[in-house]
Amino acid sequence: MSPDVQTVTALVTAGLPTLTVLVSILINNHRLGDMNQRISDFHRSVDRRFDDVSRRFDDVNRRFDEQRDMWRADLFRVEQVLDARLKHLEEHR
Repeated sequence: MSPDVQTVTALVTAGLPTLTVLVSILINNHRLGDMNQRISDFHRSVDRRFDDVSRRFDDVNRRFDEQRDMWRADLFRVEQVLDARLKHLEEHR
């Protein structure tokens, strides 16, 4: 074998595995980037769902607050009517 062939053979045997490793790293890096993107998309969709649920609970809480205020107003009117009747009974006794 001539020295030129030996040099080319040495470069190819040393360079081919290195090139193969570099290409594998690039492919894996790309795949990891895709997976990271999918995970990020999933997290965003979960966050949107939690926001939707939170808004629904806010609506439910608002309706409970409105209902509580209505009950308080109704009970206050009942209390006023009972007080007036009791006062009337006490006056006419």
